[in-house]
Amino acid sequence: MTKYVIKRIFMALVTIWAVATITFFLMNMVPGGPFLSEKAISPQAQAALEAKYGLDKPLYEQYVTYLKDASHGDFGDSLKQRGRSVMGIILTKFPVSARVGGVAILVSLCIGIPLGCIAALNRGKVLDNLISVIATGGIAIPSFVICTLLMYFFGVRLKVFPTFGLSSWKHYVMPVISLSLYPMAYIMRLMRSAMLDVLGQDYMRTARAKGVNQFKSVFKHALRNAILPVITYVGPMTAYTLVGSFIVEKIFTIPGLGSEFIGSITSRDYTLIMGTTIFLATIMVIMNVIVDIIYKLVDPRIKLN
Repeated sequence: MTKYVIKRIFMALVTIWAVATITFFLMNMVPGGPFLSEKAISPQAQAALEAKYGLDKPLYEQYVTYLKDASHGDFGDSLKQRGRSVMGIILTKFPVSARVGGVAILVSLCIGIPLGCIAALNRGKVLDNLISVIATGGIAIPSFVICTLLMYFFGVRLKVFPTFGLSSWKHYVMPVISLSLYPMAYIMRLMRSAMLDVLGQDYMRTARAKGVNQFKSVFKHALRNAILPVITYVGPMTAYTLVGSFIVEKIFTIPGLGSEFIGSITSRDYTLIMGTTIFLATIMVIMNVIVDIIYKLVDPRIKLN
């Protein structure tokens, strides 16, 4: 186990380096610059700004300098939000996205897994068909459509929930529903498919033939094996959801990291783009390592090589 974890940590560092390298050079290949949108800026002022942030140096030198600083947790200062560091922005905005995303993850798992099991146990029946329709709709309908519908009916027409901000528990309801609907629907489908496969295995038929209680056979034996595909999906899902859905945060005016990332792209805030991208990649890699370790805990037959 220790050898495997060390190997995965090394691979994680290589992955983060690759993401940072690709993002850095692709970002600098885009025509234009971060200061071209400044109003009435003179060539002298632009040159001074580029010198201040080191953008006047050769690209390779900028790359090496950035990697050295980033390895110590220093992503530099924002090019647009003067006086604010990228790490400071991330540490301020990420908890907001994490609160909404964390609740959405819990809702997705607590609803998606049981409904997937129920659909599998009632295969071909009305309940199975109803859950399948809900799952298909949750996957097919884009999040911005869900946000718009929720905002229109529950925010504007019925005035049940507020449509922006996060000042009370009511503000979380519509963003959480919007964030959790797709992963919840996907988990339903994964869980139903995996559970049907497990229920058809020989050991499950043997358990039923011996008169083992259905609840015990399903939730003690079948669920443990059927949940592995869900665990695989939970890793990347958690990373994306914790950082926050860009569209959901923008529509509901949530001051999270997602809205900052969108703003950094439109304003060409290079340092903030790099910082948020590396931060997302780091969370993604960490979650994948954790998922691999959880595999071993859930199913001891799995060998970590």
